[in-house]
Amino acid sequence: MRVDQNVIAGGRPAGQATGGESVPGRVEVKERVYRTVAEQASASVIGVSRSDVKADVVARGAGFALRISSPLPVPDLDDTAAIAQATPVLDRARELQERLQRELTGLFGHEVTRVALTITGAIIPERRRVR
Repeated sequence: MRVDQNVIAGGRPAGQATGGESVPGRVEVKERVYRTVAEQASASVIGVSRSDVKADVVARGAGFALRISSPLPVPDLDDTAAIAQATPVLDRARELQERLQRELTGLFGHEVTRVALTITGAIIPERRRVR
């Protein structure tokens, strides 16, 4: 994946505001970098470890399409109060898709046009005892 740009000797982007002489060039970012960033950001947003998340990133025109597979954290089934307050799974998945689209667009610097989220299971977060 390539991004064509003009840079000033020294590495800064060229433009009217920089006032320097521009040097044509391009930046190449390997697809695995986008995948790694997508997996880490997705794990953070969803609330699971990065090893539980799998991401595929596909360049589409000027943007990206993503397929993300991850388990979804759910409350312990013995905790009826937490279950009653929990958002339904489909609503939660839609919220996660929208949030991932916004955050990954900012991280990638290019529009993320589609996020396909596949829920692969459920994880009950471990409760830590306070001493």
